[in-house]
Amino acid sequence: MRVHLVNPSDTSFGTAVITPRWLYVLAAATPPEFGDPEICDETLEHLNPLSVAPGDVVGIGIHTGNALRGYKLGHIARDRGATVIFGGIHSTLYPEEAFVQGGAHAVVKGDGDVAWGEALNDCRDGALKRIYQGGRVAADQFKSARWDLLPPDRYMWASVQTVRGCPKHCSFCSVWRTDGQKPRQRASERVIDEIVQLRRLGYRFIALADDNFYPVSLTDLQLAERQNNHARLAELQAIRSERFELMAGLARLPKDMVFFTQITMEAAEDPQFLEAMRAARIMGALVGVEAVTPEGLKAVYKDFNCSGEELVRRLQQFRNYDIHILGSFIFGLPSDRQETFEATLDLAHRSGLTFAQFVMLTPFPGTVDFERWEKSQPDDARVQGFPITRYWLIPPEVRPKMFMPHPVMSSEEMRGRTQGVWDEFYSMKSIWKRSRCAHTLKSRLAFILISKLYRQMYASTGIATDSARRSKASAWARWIARSCRGLFLADPMPELQIPS
Repeated sequence: MRVHLVNPSDTSFGTAVITPRWLYVLAAATPPEFGDPEICDETLEHLNPLSVAPGDVVGIGIHTGNALRGYKLGHIARDRGATVIFGGIHSTLYPEEAFVQGGAHAVVKGDGDVAWGEALNDCRDGALKRIYQGGRVAADQFKSARWDLLPPDRYMWASVQTVRGCPKHCSFCSVWRTDGQKPRQRASERVIDEIVQLRRLGYRFIALADDNFYPVSLTDLQLAERQNNHARLAELQAIRSERFELMAGLARLPKDMVFFTQITMEAAEDPQFLEAMRAARIMGALVGVEAVTPEGLKAVYKDFNCSGEELVRRLQQFRNYDIHILGSFIFGLPSDRQETFEATLDLAHRSGLTFAQFVMLTPFPGTVDFERWEKSQPDDARVQGFPITRYWLIPPEVRPKMFMPHPVMSSEEMRGRTQGVWDEFYSMKSIWKRSRCAHTLKSRLAFILISKLYRQMYASTGIATDSARRSKASAWARWIARSCRGLFLADPMPELQIPS
């Protein structure tokens, strides 16, 4: 009995930007008696059905965006005589769907660090359960990834997780519901150990793949103090202290290493934290700006962010500490008007953002937005027999590009204006201007290529309307990705030791 782990994707690029961490975590969670699992990341190459034999176990992890492809793979594996087990955030939210649409024999809900091994043991013993409740395991039960199974010459960046969960409650995000609002933080020595393994292999760019690398804000501490909640204050201070301990450990790693993570805007008001990030060479961070107006922020439950000139000031503050920001913006909020697009683009330029993404409002399962949208849809709203509220099951070529009607703009206008912002922000003139943040010719070239790659990989995400454009974007992305990869790797350091 062989074990397969599959990350579904409709499009394969041959080279990928960041390692899909969950594959290698579940490889570590596979009991040794089953041997090393066969790992297939379809962003590199599609699964070869002939590699699956009767009696094998195929684990498929899905999110909403790749659920349909995952269900197709489930039926392929089942037809080959394999036992099919689904997991991932989408299966956690819709376990029954995996049985009906994907041919599942079992589903693991929640974290797979422990439950995946239980499912494999039960499968071997002929006692496979239908549902496994992985839940939210404690941080000391997080598995360290099996990076020794990485294929050579395929990824630009590696990924390591330091914390799960986010204390915020943004209406468009499901993380705080699925992973919880209480941060579960790994011990810093285990994180450093993984990073050292990756640097030994030649990876020097590492994504700290966290839900929120800044889980405790100064406002959180001040609130606990005002409430005289000493237990809560001690808890928050302990979490914060562990963040600083981790960053001190990162600072002792080889000086050519670069880290990227995801944080909230509030970190801009925390100079001590930003200074520790700079010392740790956390040189980039994704920040969810979402909207540039107070009305837009209120609509997504993110009024802890700021707007207008204060927003510009905060974003520029990150650059004062050598932290480059990937700003994320949402279009399609009820408060958006035609002038919102130009205002957003102008703010992105003036704030000194290094990268930006502009996504159209989409109701993702597990979010407050989705629940509100789902309740508003008539029962007979269907496309090719599928309810519009299960849009991920609709074939992509006929799937609507927008689901939440806007009060003053049509879907076509929204899509066209969003496309225009992407095109201008990632025009060669704009990229060249931003590339001045790089200090060598090689790094400037890398910046230009990765900017174009990022743009091309997003060309079919809720914007492109025809297969020709998507195919062209994919072809460009494939070529650029191959050209980019060598710019991010370094010579392996097999003798590297864990810093004391």
